[in-house]
Amino acid sequence: MDVRRTLIVSLGFLLLACTVLAADKPLLICFGDSITAGYGLGPGQAYPDALQHDLDTRGYRYKVDNQGTSGATTKDAVASLRSVLLLHPDVVIVEFGGNDGLRGLSPDWTRRNLDTVLAALEAAHIKILLAGITLPPNYGSDYIHSFEQVFRDLAAKHHTAFVPMLYKDLVNVPGTIQPDGIHPTAKGSRMIATTLLPALKPLLKK
Repeated sequence: MDVRRTLIVSLGFLLLACTVLAADKPLLICFGDSITAGYGLGPGQAYPDALQHDLDTRGYRYKVDNQGTSGATTKDAVASLRSVLLLHPDVVIVEFGGNDGLRGLSPDWTRRNLDTVLAALEAAHIKILLAGITLPPNYGSDYIHSFEQVFRDLAAKHHTAFVPMLYKDLVNVPGTIQPDGIHPTAKGSRMIATTLLPALKPLLKK
């Protein structure tokens, strides 16, 4: 009985220690739309999952939290700000705007909403990585240029870490985009995590 009691007590302390260690991990939130949410993918295949794996293998003790919502626009990002701030993250990756562009919304609309998001995170002393995106060629060069400029301007204004093009390493790589021509596959999501990592690492601590 003494051996059994000792074993039970030891296991209890081990579980408690694991819980405390997990709670001590700073939070990294991936805040975005369907690209972040993992639209069309199975559990564990979105880029935040790949990012968690990459951080773990490199010795970064962060808990990656996927706060992606399929179909979300920058207006939805503003509406969800409070719930993100209440989680008290250490770092937030902001990945919004694609749905604004696909709907042909004014880049000024996107700019105002993203500016609100970045300003709120900044005021809360949260480190930010802004992820830019582009649009299919059929949207026209003028509109695409104006759309892409929004991300560049806001990154400069808020002095955030910045990846201008989230899909830059997926271009012309077979098997990285789903048949809809928009969303990444599991392979593409792993590559997105790799794309983000160099800009993200200066914001992290070991």
